[in-house]
Amino acid sequence: MVKIYTAPNCPYCRKVKTYLDMNNIIYDDINVVQNKEEREEMIKLSGQQSVPVVNIDGKIILGFNKFAIDSALAEINK
Repeated sequence: MVKIYTAPNCPYCRKVKTYLDMNNIIYDDINVVQNKEEREEMIKLSGQQSVPVVNIDGKIILGFNKFAIDSALAEINK
């Protein structure tokens, strides 16, 4: 399960989504500007109010970090 907490005007959010799209990764895109409950969940999981926050099968990644994303994806594909 891959879930991305994003905001519409966030350039790093777009980079994460583009990177996942290029690698054919299916994900849920959660707009935390419009969804208060999901925003609160993101803050609870990450301790952060900034986006993007990527949740890959319970592993929380802050920002656009290719290495961390690839590492977490490799773990779920074992």
